[in-house]
Amino acid sequence: MTITSQQLLLVFTDLDGSLLDHATYDYTPAKRWLACLAQRSVPLIINTSKTAAEVMVLHQRLELEAPFIAENGASIHLPASWCLDETPDEHGWANIVLGESYRRIRSVLEAIRGTERFRFRGFGDFSIEEVAEHTGLEMHDAELAHVRDASEPLIWEDSEESLERFRLLLIGAGLSLTQGGRFYHVLGDNSGKGRAIAWLVDRYHLLKGQRPLTVGLGDGPNDVPMLESVDRAVLIRGEHDLSISIADTVNLYTTTQKGPAGWSEGLDHWLG
Repeated sequence: MTITSQQLLLVFTDLDGSLLDHATYDYTPAKRWLACLAQRSVPLIINTSKTAAEVMVLHQRLELEAPFIAENGASIHLPASWCLDETPDEHGWANIVLGESYRRIRSVLEAIRGTERFRFRGFGDFSIEEVAEHTGLEMHDAELAHVRDASEPLIWEDSEESLERFRLLLIGAGLSLTQGGRFYHVLGDNSGKGRAIAWLVDRYHLLKGQRPLTVGLGDGPNDVPMLESVDRAVLIRGEHDLSISIADTVNLYTTTQKGPAGWSEGLDHWLG
């Protein structure tokens, strides 16, 4: 598949373990494709479990102009060029919240923990130092990870049987549980990486008058909704050996390399 001047294309990417190295957060092996996409004016849309505050730093470093999706699809951040009825803030961005507020998620978690005595810890229970310890982030970046709008990462410290009951209780409260590379994530059941992609594809269609072809790249179980929502998917070899099942294997490429090297390998396969 090649990019033509007539064909619109959107590329959606996870960060940790995908565009960014899982341990070092380096993206050097991906620079060739980053430059290529920029040269061809292909929007590169970050779709990550990270917070908007975290993503904005990388967004500026990479000199991206596209929207981005934060907190596993719980919120979409639009630059002014992608806005229709939305009013950008003083920095030129509009925030679309698809999920539940962080305050409500925390209140539900506290209520469940109080009645069921499940053993888990979320970012709301951690100090900044503990966030840094569990993520490998520097202190400043850990502070950004602590500023949440619509999802809660947590470490599950109880049994698998209790986890299933926990999941059902969340569903009853209008929330959902998804598994990432390091954490489980609790968010509103009307949000998610796949739904955020559908929202942005519809918006791009309205702006351009043509539906774009979509490519998605990710490495974790929480990336499955993204990979099943795009026209061409790249499952990057992960660090955790988690079993990941994708519905459409015809339009799926699984890499042999990890992290940003695997990211580039995937784009070589579909776009090279």
